Amino acid sequence: MDPLLKLLKVRGRESVENLAAMLDLTPDEVRARIADYERRGIIRGYRAVLNEESLEEEKVVAVIEVKVVPEREGGFDRIAHRICRFPEVVSAYLMSGQADLLLFIEGPDLHTVARFVSEKLALIPGVTSTTTSFMLKTYKSHGFLMDAPDEHERLSVSP
Repeated sequence: MDPLLKLLKVRGRESVENLAAMLDLTPDEVRARIADYERRGIIRGYRAVLNEESLEEEKVVAVIEVKVVPEREGGFDRIAHRICRFPEVVSAYLMSGQADLLLFIEGPDLHTVARFVSEKLALIPGVTSTTTSFMLKTYKSHGFLMDAPDEHERLSVSP
């Protein structure tokens, strides 16, 4: 992977000037490469990683394993793209193993997420079963610890 992309993944707010200095490039070269990555769809967006539990806003996150019958012409892609159009779907992945798709769903409350599963997702032709789990607490997200312990705290060693 391009070192510029690696830096942007962990330091997305870094100034172009600082990125250029870290990579021994000119700021214009960095700007041009970022613009090219955005134009080509390699960089899809930028976001802050939030500690949601620290916010006043209530939200329910569900992880849903979905089994589907692949379509003859479109395989898993057509069903996955249809599912991804729902605003409740935050992330979707094609998986190996027992489930075909793994979805991350967000809603303001448990009932909204449950209605999404029963009234929208389960009714899609080709969806044969779903298994829903609700996230109770986030310890780490996108490489960031949410409740970071004291940096100097030593782990206990037990036999």
